[in-house]
Amino acid sequence: MAGGKKPSGVSPEAKKVRFKKSERTDATDDATAGKSSSFGIYSIIATVIIAIVSWFVYQGYLETRVNSPLAESKVALATSHAFPERYWGSFRPGVYFGIKTREPESLLAGLMWFIPKLAAGGNLNLRHQCDQGDNLEQYGWREHDGRNFGVQVIIDKFIQLETSFVTRLGGNHGGDWTARIQVHPRMADLKGEEVTLFFYLTVDDNGKGLLQPIRAIDNMDASTMSTSESIKYLGLSAVHGHTDKLGDFRVSFQHESTVVHTAFLSTTIDNPQQVKEVLQSGLRMMEDKKSKQRHISLAGSMFAKDDTLKQPNLVIHQVTGKLPFQLEVVYESQSFVNREDMLNGQVYETLLQKHRKNFHAKFEEKFHLVEKGYSEEDQVFAQSAMSNLIGGIGYFHGSSKVQSVYNKEPVPYWNAPLYTAVPSRSFFPRGFLWDEGFHNLIISQWDREISLDIVAHWFDLMNVEGWIPREQILGSEARARVPDEFVVQRNNQGNPPTLLLVLDAMFEKRSLRDITNLELEQLNRMWPRLTAWYNWFNTSLHGPVPGSYYWRGRDMASERELNPKSLSSGLDDYPRASHPTQDERHLDLRCWIALFAKVMTSVANLIGRDGRKYQEAFNFLSDNRLLNEQHWSTKAKRYSDYGLHTSNVTLKRPKSNPGQPKPDKVRVALEEPSVQFVDDTFGYVSLFPLMIQILEPDSPQLGQVLQDLRDSSLLWTKYGLRSLAKTSPLYNKRNTEHDPPYWRGPIWINMNYLVARALHHYSKIDGPHQSRAQVLYYELRENLIGNLIRQYQKTGYIWEQYNDATGAGQGCRPFTGWSTLVLLLMSETYA
Repeated sequence: MAGGKKPSGVSPEAKKVRFKKSERTDATDDATAGKSSSFGIYSIIATVIIAIVSWFVYQGYLETRVNSPLAESKVALATSHAFPERYWGSFRPGVYFGIKTREPESLLAGLMWFIPKLAAGGNLNLRHQCDQGDNLEQYGWREHDGRNFGVQVIIDKFIQLETSFVTRLGGNHGGDWTARIQVHPRMADLKGEEVTLFFYLTVDDNGKGLLQPIRAIDNMDASTMSTSESIKYLGLSAVHGHTDKLGDFRVSFQHESTVVHTAFLSTTIDNPQQVKEVLQSGLRMMEDKKSKQRHISLAGSMFAKDDTLKQPNLVIHQVTGKLPFQLEVVYESQSFVNREDMLNGQVYETLLQKHRKNFHAKFEEKFHLVEKGYSEEDQVFAQSAMSNLIGGIGYFHGSSKVQSVYNKEPVPYWNAPLYTAVPSRSFFPRGFLWDEGFHNLIISQWDREISLDIVAHWFDLMNVEGWIPREQILGSEARARVPDEFVVQRNNQGNPPTLLLVLDAMFEKRSLRDITNLELEQLNRMWPRLTAWYNWFNTSLHGPVPGSYYWRGRDMASERELNPKSLSSGLDDYPRASHPTQDERHLDLRCWIALFAKVMTSVANLIGRDGRKYQEAFNFLSDNRLLNEQHWSTKAKRYSDYGLHTSNVTLKRPKSNPGQPKPDKVRVALEEPSVQFVDDTFGYVSLFPLMIQILEPDSPQLGQVLQDLRDSSLLWTKYGLRSLAKTSPLYNKRNTEHDPPYWRGPIWINMNYLVARALHHYSKIDGPHQSRAQVLYYELRENLIGNLIRQYQKTGYIWEQYNDATGAGQGCRPFTGWSTLVLLLMSETYA
């Protein structure tokens, strides 16, 4: 071919090759696309799996938060090292007389008794746990300093028991102690009647220890004794014991010649709740063949057939004596090596009288009742009130049952100790968060170290969320006395932070030079917990608008309650908006948070922390303009809650078929509720801006509150301020047909104290309402003190609440929790 030019196009071979390449490329692309598609699917599946696993992991994390402790240093110090003088004490408030250590798995000592003359039909009427059903004429500590000694009087039918104890330091375990039980006839012609005492030793829950009874007859020549003498000495002379915490110890029993019979029981039990039952099962009727005297007597050693070790952890010593007589129980630690003499007899009496003398001197130094002109009888009342509060301090150990919205079932809190006072030894012998703040207004005046120790224990119960369970039911003794429906604590419900009242009273007006190193150390350890608690309140209980708050826990679906309760507020059935919603504003809670911010500011300044945000929060929450905007009803001229409400509700019984049981009454709203102030209700909640002292002294609202305060058709009575005005629709109304009114009329001393304290505050500040506040203060204070003393003299008790029509004590007794605030009214102690 001329010119040598290449032909255009592609040869057939090249085409074949190209075709094959293209074919491969398409196949490869298809494969790649398939792989990409599969990879995408796998990626999506993996992402979904990771998301699901992450969700479950996160849910699991949320489930554990409710029972995870806050990861901060504990505030409470180790008792055995920091406070050896408070290692032993009457830390079992739920029994008439009991002694234990401030340790888990402690040795427990306790007393039971019965009067043979009153035993009938197999019922001994055995006394052990404080019980209103025993109908004792009176019982309670007359003197108790929280450290060294206590003296208690118990009046039961025709006898009077005086139980006392004294501790003495030495060795490594809080030293020695002695308990003395004296039994006297109340009338001369009862002299010689018989009474039986049982003093027992055992070990607290899950505790391990050895108790070895030493029989009295083992130390005597039985061959020379008559039958009656051998029966008389069937009891014990001592018990030798050992526990891991106490080491070796000896407990000796000593009594007088008027004792006619002794016996003992040794056995094993699973927990202290079995003591009374086991004792009753171990009683026998014994007769002296010669004298024909018959005695109800313990059976001696008593073990189950499969108990091959026969190592008792319960020993009971029985003493039956003719009135009058006494029993002394002497505990001696084997680590106390420099003991000069046994703490019994005259040695005991001398030391007891020394402590009693010091108690009276300290009581006057703290409360000035002699200086104020109170009679000796009034002083005895005041000393008994405070002593029963101090003597009602218990030491508990165990775990609460708690639940969050993320837990299907309740879960156990961690095991923890709690050193706390209790509201009532008979009815509420356990710790209550909002009660404890009021208790420690008194305790902190008596002994700041004890009070700060109690507050520290409460703060150590805080979980990682900053929540503290409001009711503490720790250990078998406490758990056995609480119905199941009240055991579980829920982490969306708090209690009023009344511990802030204590910190305010203890530190608000003090400078660094007035504070001990121990107090400063504990305040610094407490700070992270205070901030966590403050944050919990502000994130968990905030309301719909800034500055508003509402209590959680009201039952929005309740059908049987006239007004669904607000248990977490502490005011239970006090009327709120009739139809609970998330848009409520609760006045009392707002005021508690204002107090919280104020105290946080004070503590921050004291320990050198940055308290500016707390000061800003207090300024915001105490701003009277905003307070009035959110809670002042111009129509009713009073402070009120706000929510979905109608006054026109009632309880009605649904119709039932003939022959069928009557159904419970249910709530019926006779008109549609609307969002409004709950201004048909005037009562304690209406007074909170006064009680927390956030009203400006020249506030017109303050003037109106003081005017309404003295109106006898509202809250004023000659016995104190009733909880709910007589004009309120739910005054003295049952909340269900089965639940009597609680905070709907009766007089409560804790709220009255806060009002009296506020009146005293405003009576000292210049302003248009100063003179009115002063007059109201003196009148209210006189009414409260006079009625409590009269009721105590009449009934022998301080009560949970007082009738607003008659002044009579009602509710449970003795209630030497916050009702003991009468002492601070008498001494005019408000800071």
